[in-house]
Amino acid sequence: MSKTQQANYITPEGAKKLRDELTWLWKEERPRVTQGVSDAAAEGDRSENAEYIYGKKRLREIDRRIRFLTQRLDLLTVVDTAPPRTDKVFFGAWVRLENEEGDEVVYRVVGPDESDAVRGFISIDSPMGKALLGRCEGDEFPVRRPAGEALFTVIEISYQPLG
Repeated sequence: MSKTQQANYITPEGAKKLRDELTWLWKEERPRVTQGVSDAAAEGDRSENAEYIYGKKRLREIDRRIRFLTQRLDLLTVVDTAPPRTDKVFFGAWVRLENEEGDEVVYRVVGPDESDAVRGFISIDSPMGKALLGRCEGDEFPVRRPAGEALFTVIEISYQPLG
């Protein structure tokens, strides 16, 4: 995989979220905005009609997102089974780590389409994601971050959410 190429893996939950967004855009949002544009166009002069101009812009954004989601979903591989060795970190793993100060954090290694820092979902392509792959419980490893290098220890690995 080249530096600019991203992983094409996604969890079943991540794939469902993307499919749900695509369905919502196509079946609900786009028809609603299209009707709004049609209504605004019926009011007369389109060149000075803010609702018409905004609606057309919103339709372009929706169409662009629909195209992206359709193409991306075609490329993605849904990983819905645990790897043969669950004692190592692979895609989809939940990992409890401890940093040098003794603070613990839980991450899930996911595809770039579903990374979410707030939920602890980190991309397999991120520095932490790359550093975690193949690690076992007890492994100590450095990670280069914007704030500098940090040392982490793998405390627990699971393929089910960690409490």
